[in-house]
Amino acid sequence: MYSHSGCQIAVSPDTKYFAVDWLGVEVTRATLGIIGMGSIGYKVAQRARAFNMKILYHNRNRRRKEEEEAVGAHYCEKMQDLLQQSDFVMLVVNLTPETHKLIGKKELGLMKPTATLINISRGAVIDQDALVEALQNKVIRAAALDVTYPEPLPRDHPLLKLNNIIIAPHIGTATVQAVQMMAEEAIANMLAVLNGQPIPSEVFPK
Repeated sequence: MYSHSGCQIAVSPDTKYFAVDWLGVEVTRATLGIIGMGSIGYKVAQRARAFNMKILYHNRNRRRKEEEEAVGAHYCEKMQDLLQQSDFVMLVVNLTPETHKLIGKKELGLMKPTATLINISRGAVIDQDALVEALQNKVIRAAALDVTYPEPLPRDHPLLKLNNIIIAPHIGTATVQAVQMMAEEAIANMLAVLNGQPIPSEVFPK
């Protein structure tokens, strides 16, 4: 949040001095709540561990004890417990009928007024109208979104007018290396199908 605004201040032609009360929030020793502890959520936990964050997670299935201990993660069977305790709440779930608008007015109201909501999954996992209201009324401190619904948002969308939100254009995997790896994985899957071999990244219908 502050790095974005700070960059604007640093490069603005109108800047004459840097304010001494420009203060952000520490992630070190803060509580991170991860909703969706699949492979990506677990990698987030591994990185958060390096910042000595307390890690809570909510998932359909609980991780093995050894996996929890490896990153110091604590399981919350009820999502509301995670929401009430976390300084940062990160959404790392697939978009399904069950997760559509998973975070709405009720869930935002359970979060700390000092908390930040982070969404790196899909835009429709959040009720965006409820998020606008929560950010406007300081129900939560801030939000950071790599995804929205739709993408891009209409240019007159109220989320774009708030100063306590950062929105990125769905670039979580937008690196040269990641795109190359995805292309190579797609080719490996196609070759496996053509050769009648097991598909490395097969997605099983539910």
